[in-house]
Amino acid sequence: MPTSPVKTRIPLTSFGHLVTEVKRQLFGIEAPSSVELTGWRKYFNSYTLQGRRNCVLATYGIFAVTAAAYLVLRQKKKENQTSTSSA
Repeated sequence: MPTSPVKTRIPLTSFGHLVTEVKRQLFGIEAPSSVELTGWRKYFNSYTLQGRRNCVLATYGIFAVTAAAYLVLRQKKKENQTSTSSA
C-alpha cells in the first residue's frame, strides 16, 4: 500500500486525511475539535466525516433544485409558445 511522503505512515486511501496530516506536519495547523466548532461550522466542515457528508449532501441538493427549476421553467416556456401560436 502506498504511503505518504511525510513522517508518519498514512495510507493514501483518503485524500482528506492526507491533506490534514500534511497541514499538521508542514504548517503546524491543527484541526479544531468538534467542541470548538459552533454555528453552521459545526455541521459543514472539512474536519469531521459528518461535516464532509453534509457538504456533499448540500451540494447534491443544490444541483437537484437547480435542475428541477430549469425543467419547470423550460416546460412553462414551451406551454406559452404553443398557446400563443394556436391562438
